[in-house]
Amino acid sequence: MKPAPAKPAAVKPAPWAFAAPWGARGYVSDLDGPVHWIEFGSQASQEGTPVVFVHGLGGSHLNWCLIGPQLAAGRRAVALDLHGFGLTPGSRLTSTVRRNARLLEKFVREVTGTPVILVGNSMGGLISIVHTTAAPDTVRGLVLIDPALPPPRRAPDRQVASQFLAFALPGLGELYVRQVMSRRTPQLAVQRVIELCFADPSRADPAMLAASIALAAERQNQDHAYAASFLAASRSLMRVVGQRRRYWEMMASVRVPVLLIGGEADRLVSAASMRQAAARNPSWETVIWPGVGHTPQLEVPDNVIGTLRDWLARRFAASAR
Repeated sequence: MKPAPAKPAAVKPAPWAFAAPWGARGYVSDLDGPVHWIEFGSQASQEGTPVVFVHGLGGSHLNWCLIGPQLAAGRRAVALDLHGFGLTPGSRLTSTVRRNARLLEKFVREVTGTPVILVGNSMGGLISIVHTTAAPDTVRGLVLIDPALPPPRRAPDRQVASQFLAFALPGLGELYVRQVMSRRTPQLAVQRVIELCFADPSRADPAMLAASIALAAERQNQDHAYAASFLAASRSLMRVVGQRRRYWEMMASVRVPVLLIGGEADRLVSAASMRQAAARNPSWETVIWPGVGHTPQLEVPDNVIGTLRDWLARRFAASAR
């Protein structure tokens, strides 16, 4: 497959530098509206297939800063903020799974060039699957880190289930986000996410904590549509995941190498769901670590770096040469 160059999109340096401690540079591209993204590493020696990181629900480009610099050797490594998250504006209409999958396609065609290797966590894994099936010519490989999956037919985590039930109910979801989530201080908001997504919150990187709190404060000051964006994204995620048969068929239609990484202690996407996905797709490579939660790239970044480097070397060394 001959790589397709990026179609030039209007781009300018971003006014924010939350990812600067990890050597990342920020940009804003005009992709039918402003889209914030960061690039790791230098511009030199980028013969390998580009890597594009796709964050999950409530996440941002910062979710990838602990692994991005190490994976930028010999290839482009970039992370975008989806509609309604990080530093990319969004709305109830633009922040759904489908609209963000369209944004991802536009991003890889106009910013990175194609094909790419997608690395998606949680909702970002779901969006990466949707994108891969809709635009297979743009993807060379797929890494799914605790991707959103149909839940097993057993009782889910009680706290997670009650929270997503609140999101799903019209009126109650808006009230919950407005009365509970939006009134949290940036420090408390970040701490709650860590408690939910880490098996061991003490593993949180101090520099990443400081950057995440600063970003949360910036977003709280700027983005008054965050509640609507968050609810639209969470509700559309639940709709796609709830269509179990259709979603399994989408996964089965993926024809590129897939690496599935998971945490045994994930409260949001159970290890049983990930093992079911692996069993349905025996060509996928699967790694599930004990004592790890929903965001391994933040909780055990060295594990993720080592696993990804090995997989990239085995699967894509020839294309890099």
